Amino acid sequence: MRKIDGSHRTTWTIDVGGLSRGDLIERLDAHGIHRNPFAGVLLADAVFDDPARETVTVVERSVADLGFPDGATLPQVFDAAARHGLGLCPPVTAPYLRLATLDQANAPDSILSTGRAPTGSVNVASPVLRADHDYPKGFYLRVIDGVPWLRGYRCDDEHVLSPGDRFAFRVPAGGPNS
Repeated sequence: MRKIDGSHRTTWTIDVGGLSRGDLIERLDAHGIHRNPFAGVLLADAVFDDPARETVTVVERSVADLGFPDGATLPQVFDAAARHGLGLCPPVTAPYLRLATLDQANAPDSILSTGRAPTGSVNVASPVLRADHDYPKGFYLRVIDGVPWLRGYRCDDEHVLSPGDRFAFRVPAGGPNS
């Protein structure tokens, strides 16, 4: 992913939506994007039935960038992002962002972590689709051994994210407050 300045913050402006679920999956496959079973569950959700196309500007921030040097829960991260003038991405954003960021840096290791975000990953901040803790909360992007991945993840509202965990948030039309 392209770094835009020394703060390690990154932005993208991308078109999201506009493809049928089948066409989107075909495009992911054509670009060699691997998915885990949680990503498959999310891609099967009704929000992907026929999403309208829109242009979205996305910015990357760490949990620490949002004011949490010791980490925070997902609800705390989302609330802090809103206070910084950032919004949640449309639920369909992650696959399109994955397609737009095939140049994401390779993760320094191929370890798939349990209980913490894997190294080199970027979570795409979007509304939680279901209150059920067994249903995936959202997607994250990662490149493992040169292979781009779109992965779904689960966590409950009590899970504390690390200060270095990174999220992609929507930038409103007027720009963020941070």
